[in-house]
Amino acid sequence: MRSILVCACISVFILSCRQKNDYKTYLHDPITYCKTVYELNTVVMGNNFSPIVASRNYLYANVAAYEVIAAGYPQEYRSLAGQVKGLSELPKPPKDKPIDFEFASLLAFCKLGEAVTFPAGSMQYFVDSLHNLAKDHGMPTEIFNNSVAFADTVSSVVMQWSKKDFYLQTRTYPKYTVMDTPGRWVPTPPAYTSAMEPSWRMIRPVVMDSANQFMPPRPPKFSLDKNSFYFKQVMAIKDAGDSLTEEQKHIAEFWDDNPFKLNVTGHVMFGTKKFSPPGHWMSIVGIASKNAKADFATTVYAYAKTSIALFDAFIQCWDAKYKYNLLRPESYIHLFIDGAWVTGQGNDITPPFPEYVSAHSGQSAAALATLESLFGDHVPFVDHAHDADGFAPRSFDHIFAAAEEAGMSRLYAGIHFRSGNLNGRTLGLCVAAVVNSLEWHR
Repeated sequence: MRSILVCACISVFILSCRQKNDYKTYLHDPITYCKTVYELNTVVMGNNFSPIVASRNYLYANVAAYEVIAAGYPQEYRSLAGQVKGLSELPKPPKDKPIDFEFASLLAFCKLGEAVTFPAGSMQYFVDSLHNLAKDHGMPTEIFNNSVAFADTVSSVVMQWSKKDFYLQTRTYPKYTVMDTPGRWVPTPPAYTSAMEPSWRMIRPVVMDSANQFMPPRPPKFSLDKNSFYFKQVMAIKDAGDSLTEEQKHIAEFWDDNPFKLNVTGHVMFGTKKFSPPGHWMSIVGIASKNAKADFATTVYAYAKTSIALFDAFIQCWDAKYKYNLLRPESYIHLFIDGAWVTGQGNDITPPFPEYVSAHSGQSAAALATLESLFGDHVPFVDHAHDADGFAPRSFDHIFAAAEEAGMSRLYAGIHFRSGNLNGRTLGLCVAAVVNSLEWHR
């Protein structure tokens, strides 16, 4: 009998030794959070959402994850409740129930990332993989269940907050009216797509007082006078597009970030997909966090802060775009200078909305300023966002250089005037200043 008991004890001991208990190694790794954001990025790209709508997905997903982290580490981070528009008090974690807050933040991100825009189940397979990772690597059942429950609790509050941002109402608003008015925006070839999100300025901002808090100055006055400032801006676009260097072509293509590009060759047309502009900057956040060796909580914080800046920058840019309704350079050149002219990107599509101001410049400046506040400007990095698209990566000595290049890419592509780029950048920096002024830390 004694020998049987000894053998049984030895068997239990061996089994316990073999059982994995390293779930924190994987679930607390900041790279896991970066991969989760990347997963949402691919879902956004696959569903062909516009950059503006995509910014909304990243916003609520990252805020949900951040609120879990803030609840789990209250000695370090403050909740955004009471600091941003419309967000009420977030639930506190129960004191008597152990929770893995990193795991819960991943789940909250996935829940909001999917539910804000996508049909149910869009990220379920990825959530299942996180569940399996936790279980297979020894997360105790009690902690697993408590973490799932807390993620659901926080997610439900953030979800209710998202439903009051006026997004659903804008789905029923009138479309943009095309008018034969000199200087007013009209759809551009080859697809002649209707105006994108003309009512986005009605969406509730997160930190701005209103959609026009940082309204840029009026754009240069439309003119056919060859001595006018407006005409000179047009010719600067045309001249640049007619003499692009290989480097400038690469910059234009690399930062194109067109979520759905219609390629036209003779009578053949086919579409290709890429990450959208906010998706590109989400990728850069991950690169910057990794290079800075940021821990899990800091990485979540970086994504949340940047996604808020991107979201509000888009709202302000869209308010300006549909206030001024400025014609695209391509349209002006076709109508008054050269009907056969193509942009610096060949047969690519000029984005389907008015020119002024540049949202590329605005959201890039907003992103860079928030990242600088976290990691400083002197963080060299290599941007591999478009490796899968066949574009060589681009190297930068600092974050500002990337944002500046993103803005200039629109001039090289024949999409934006210089004034649209410069004033868009100023707008983005103003938005980021408000985001950076929030009380994020204790």
